[in-house]
Amino acid sequence: MKRIKNIFSIGLFIAVISLVAIFAADKLVENVASSRVYNSTKEIPYNKVGLFLGTGKVLSNGRINLYYKYRIEAAVKLFQSGKVECILVSGDNSTENYDEPSTIKEDLIRNGIPSNKIYLDYAGFRTLDSVVRCKEIFGQTSITIISQQFHNERAIYIAKNKDIEAIGFNAEDVNVKYGFKTSLRERFARVKMLIDLLFGKEPKFLGEQIVIR
Repeated sequence: MKRIKNIFSIGLFIAVISLVAIFAADKLVENVASSRVYNSTKEIPYNKVGLFLGTGKVLSNGRINLYYKYRIEAAVKLFQSGKVECILVSGDNSTENYDEPSTIKEDLIRNGIPSNKIYLDYAGFRTLDSVVRCKEIFGQTSITIISQQFHNERAIYIAKNKDIEAIGFNAEDVNVKYGFKTSLRERFARVKMLIDLLFGKEPKFLGEQIVIR
């Protein structure tokens, strides 16, 4: 009986610590990014490069991913308003049959962005990789990040810790039901991000520079 009580106490302690960590990480990221995210092209400052954080276009049920759809719309709006000159698309191309950046590029071109204004980063496996590679590979120290607000906030926090001046242009978000799982994952992703930064986690790949001028 005593052993069961001890196990329960340890489990409860771990649960409480985890909840505190999640809450603290969430508030820290929000506070740092609060003045750096924008919903309007009229208000957002100019940056030469917009960093498009990739995601898959099609869900497992065959439907278009709304996160993807709204990010495309946001990138087009930002470019057409003259608030960025180029779009750097960073996404996952870990296998021959999965190529986020190329798919995104095709849809950006389809929506009127010239192909010579689009750059591709095929090694944006995680948000940290995308942000760090934007500086180390593509030579950018001042960027506009394009994603939903929750994602922009985390990317901006990473950028701040990597000496990158970053702001975020918020793509339209999804409703609570559609985004429940993503919202839940984001809480844990913020804790993991802080741990990664604390221990100096680096991108999976770096490589030769391809500076956007």
